Amino acid sequence: MTSPSNSKRSSPHNDLVIVSQSVSIGRKGEPELPPTWPEGFPPAFHVLAKPTGAICNLDCTYCFFLSKEQLYPGDRFRMSDDLVATYLSQLIESHQTREITIAFQGGEPTLMGVEFYRRLVAKAKEIAGPQRILEFTLQTNGTLLDDEWCEFLAAEQVLVGLSIDGPAAMHDAFRVDKQGRPTYERVKAAWELLQRHDVATNVLCSVHAANADHGLEVYKHFRDDLGVRFIQLIPIVERATPELIDKADAGWGERASERPLYLQEGSLVTERSVTPAQWGKFLTAVFDEWVHNDVGEVFVPSFDAALAAWLGMQPSMCIFSETCGTAIALEHNGDVYSCDHYVEPDFLLGNIATQHLAEMVASPQQQAFGSAKATTLPSQCVNCEVRFACHGECPRNRFTTTADGEDGLNYLCAGYYGFFTHIDRPMKIMAELLRTGRPADEVMAILAQAD
Repeated sequence: MTSPSNSKRSSPHNDLVIVSQSVSIGRKGEPELPPTWPEGFPPAFHVLAKPTGAICNLDCTYCFFLSKEQLYPGDRFRMSDDLVATYLSQLIESHQTREITIAFQGGEPTLMGVEFYRRLVAKAKEIAGPQRILEFTLQTNGTLLDDEWCEFLAAEQVLVGLSIDGPAAMHDAFRVDKQGRPTYERVKAAWELLQRHDVATNVLCSVHAANADHGLEVYKHFRDDLGVRFIQLIPIVERATPELIDKADAGWGERASERPLYLQEGSLVTERSVTPAQWGKFLTAVFDEWVHNDVGEVFVPSFDAALAAWLGMQPSMCIFSETCGTAIALEHNGDVYSCDHYVEPDFLLGNIATQHLAEMVASPQQQAFGSAKATTLPSQCVNCEVRFACHGECPRNRFTTTADGEDGLNYLCAGYYGFFTHIDRPMKIMAELLRTGRPADEVMAILAQAD
């Protein structure tokens, strides 16, 4: 679960200790921005807003976020216009940058209807004024899109992230509707509709047991059959405890009779989860095709982040940063959580009705969450030759033990290690090309000549 990648915006991260300052209740009883910026406060941060909470019109078996509706029993799961105004005001005034990304996910955010977003965009522009550049992103399963939706998305230059897991058989293995019916044809129709309306669209591809052994086929389907040029790859890793593994294997949607609340707990994974070896081989297969044929034509954020690491730059993906904590989640009722992957009680930071977003991002709780990404690495990671590119990946996947029995090793470690060592030579070539003012796509000719 991730928001669409925007090449024009680099994801900020901050590894300084921030001193939290209280905020006062000001205009219309709403929290106000602190009179001075807290020490080390990031110039920008990312909020993934969920206007429908976990509610979705699909019932994807691996989507553990569907279970999060249990956090709000009896709720109607719709973000109000008043709350939208509060959120936008706090988000915009907290940014010290000209560009501000406003991102929406779910559940399925299009359930709110297109008029909700018309009002939201108009309000955001009113608050921001002419000096700010607003970038809107929307992650969707696409099944509710029509011409009206796409005309709006195109007019407002909304960047869309469309979830597709490859060819029909692989996609439909787990991405089904409430009746268990396949969804590929509906999603493909949405892709074609978005293209007809010239809506900038990334494909978000989850990698799981049904497609993990078919990396090259998945990539070629996107590139050749659909004409996709921006592809985000997301490993499906569903954790479970021994007590809950059988229920977890049954899935997280409404069709699962005893669905538990998903928490980042346990050292077991569901049968749908990608294995470390599969993940490494999937990335490698896609990379080899890309680096020989598609550099500069097809964009894969995981590869862009790796190249940034080889250049000694900060990666554009928080999972590969040394620290995190500047990408938070906003629920439909104003609750704010430390991260989209940690929407659970222990990681609740507060509510924007009573606390300002800036205060929550700057809070000791959130700073400890972000810095723990670096300080809790096991010795095996600290001393690893590819740490500069990986940094232990996302903490949500750090639930296995090292060869020495130390806790905190990333479940996908073996796959990432194999991938990063495999791409070392072409990454060094591309990095040197860029350092000397030449385009990275020259790597294709260099590799072809060497072969």
